[in-house]
Amino acid sequence: MTVGSMIMTKPKFAKRIEEIVRLKNLSYIDAVLYFCEKNNLDEIDVKKFIAGPIKSKIEAEAMKLNFLPRGNELPLE
Repeated sequence: MTVGSMIMTKPKFAKRIEEIVRLKNLSYIDAVLYFCEKNNLDEIDVKKFIAGPIKSKIEAEAMKLNFLPRGNELPLE
């Protein structure tokens, strides 16, 4: 996959998503969707680039929104 003139890699994708989260004040899920929309990409096409910390953050957001079953977590009060 190429976006503009840059060939996309997992680290570059993670960096772009982090930038979008910071600059646009979006959640990680919304940042990935925003990235796909702005670059005319199907969400399924970027699945292979979601890894490491970005994947963990998206999973945590999905659990908070009850999109995924909650895993074992410590109660933080």
